[in-house]
Parts: sequence; structure tokens; C-alpha cells
Amino acid sequence: MKQKVLKALESIRPGLQADGSDIRLVEIRPDNVVIVELSNACKGCPLVSTTLIQAISRIVKMQVPEVAAVQIA
Repeated sequence: MKQKVLKALESIRPGLQADGSDIRLVEIRPDNVVIVELSNACKGCPLVSTTLIQAISRIVKMQVPEVAAVQIA
């Protein structure tokens, strides 16, 4: 599953990098919750907890259905 999650994050990365940010996989918990970390412009942004994480979660879960949730580290 890790390779599929990394591939999903790679599909998201160009959009984030266009805004001066990036994303990295921190861990995949045994309960299939994916923990990611955002860096640069997105780190600390108030929209991260709502709009951005919802979009990231939707994309990752669409590409990797076994993912239960995506959370920000």
C-alpha cells in the first residue's frame, strides 16, 4: 500500500509545488490512516485543516481505496 500512497502523493505534489509548498508521507498506521506533512507555504496555513486536507484526502482515497483517512502531522 505504501507505494500506492506515494504515487497518489506524487500526483498531488505539482499543484502544491506551484504554490511554493510540498507534501511528504510521514507514516501509514496499522488502521490505514495516512499521516502526511506539508511544508513551506502550506505549513501553518489556516486552510490546511479544512479545504486542502479534504482535497488531499479525496485524491488519496480515490487512488488508494484501502486508506481510511488522511491526517496532517
